[in-house]
Amino acid sequence: MQEFFAFIFDQRYKLLEQTMTHIGLTFLSLCMAMVIGLPLGILISFRPRLVSTTLGAVGVLQTIPSLALLGFMIPLFGIGPGPAIVALFLYALLPIVQNTYVGIREVSPTLKEAARGMGLTPWQLLTRLELPLALPVIFAGIRTATVINVGVATLAAYLAAGGLGEFIFSGIALNDTNMILAGTIPSALLAILFDAGLGRLQHLRKLVRYRTMVVFLLLAPFLSAFYWLPKNGQTKLNAGFAHEFYGRSDGYPALVAAYELHLSSRLIDPNLMYESIHRNLFDIISGYSTDGRIKTFDLRTLVDDKHAFPPYEASFLVRQATLKKYPNLGPTLELLSGRLSDSSMTELNYRVDCLHESPKAVARQFLERSGLLKQPGINKRSGKIEVGAMIFTEQYILVEMIRQLVENRLPVEVVTRTGLSGTKLCFDALEAGSLDLYPEYTGAGLLVLLKPSLSTIDSLKTDSKALYQYVNSEFKQKYGLTWLKPLGFNNTYALMMRESQANRLGIRMTSDLKRYLEH
Repeated sequence: MQEFFAFIFDQRYKLLEQTMTHIGLTFLSLCMAMVIGLPLGILISFRPRLVSTTLGAVGVLQTIPSLALLGFMIPLFGIGPGPAIVALFLYALLPIVQNTYVGIREVSPTLKEAARGMGLTPWQLLTRLELPLALPVIFAGIRTATVINVGVATLAAYLAAGGLGEFIFSGIALNDTNMILAGTIPSALLAILFDAGLGRLQHLRKLVRYRTMVVFLLLAPFLSAFYWLPKNGQTKLNAGFAHEFYGRSDGYPALVAAYELHLSSRLIDPNLMYESIHRNLFDIISGYSTDGRIKTFDLRTLVDDKHAFPPYEASFLVRQATLKKYPNLGPTLELLSGRLSDSSMTELNYRVDCLHESPKAVARQFLERSGLLKQPGINKRSGKIEVGAMIFTEQYILVEMIRQLVENRLPVEVVTRTGLSGTKLCFDALEAGSLDLYPEYTGAGLLVLLKPSLSTIDSLKTDSKALYQYVNSEFKQKYGLTWLKPLGFNNTYALMMRESQANRLGIRMTSDLKRYLEH
């Protein structure tokens, strides 16, 4: 608990910014839903033929999974707050429209008939009788919509729209409980406070209540504008970073330490980064040096001239207990050692990411071309190993290579566990025995898992062989894990810019970027 409060104190300014953005996204979408949903609910209460169609339509929107709805918004509105606000607006419609309709329809017909007998017009009947009596039900719908929006707004971080979801997504990627709680607890508190505030508003005197609602509707757009206000550290170029890159010690913090490079950045799902820079939504993104999309989107990988990032030689990290249980497993996997260069791995990634070939087919073609598959292989299985993979293309390809190579040469079944969020999660699963092996990178093993002294890091940063020997020795002694011989390619973190923009600004190295931002 002490660590959690220390984290909150260290990140208090970031937490305040995320909270204000979260409130803005919630308020604006809620106001839009009220402006559309209340009149729509009133309309269908007087047009019974429209009820089933209208409620059915808004009901269908409610059944679409949150991430899927956000995904549908991207082709229409791009990324950022726009699609997030539209998605939240659509989610809030059902409870507001439905409760408005139900509240009006449940007003006693006897009271309505008496009001008509007193000479009230339809408009007077609505405003003086039906809406006041329906108000508790309508407020219940608004409160439900508010709570829904506060929760769903955490997913806005998927689209670089900010909010408390940034801490949640980053915490999941880094397997950091304190970071997850730093996003989850404020989000839950906001939902409770908004619900309680609306409940209190419902019981105010009529005139005070209406004045408060008008003030809320007027203030909401201004509160929502927080996203577009200049942020601290605003720079000439905007960056879009993956949540893991921004939080890992060998990611953005390493750039800050080596170059004193401070960028105005938004966190975004790594699968959307390349499309976002292609659409000019960002000027700089984080990425991996062997990513196949570099060629597709005509990007320039900036040279890391101060070696902020260590070598990231790919290897297989394996439990020693698994190697003892299956003595032929290590030699079989090491048939891949030295066979994958930077260019060949980039080409394989390109075929999956851009030509849309399956990782299974790409891996099989590589193994066949390398002469590593026996014919016809082994069918009878007497053992099983669990292989994990992080959530990006290269890992899926490598895991398929492991599965096909091992099952072709050994009487062992390979079960793959793909889509794991990052290094820490894979490592914890490996150490706990839930996995037997997974593809890992020596730089991540050094900086994310071992975290030695700065002097040790500096001595290893420029020597890939020494780095491999160090992590292999340390992992054997501390964790009972072995790094097999490197596969032959180095997939390091990298900053990327559009080739045309980098040429125009004269930026080739990260130091060039630093100098440009300072002038």
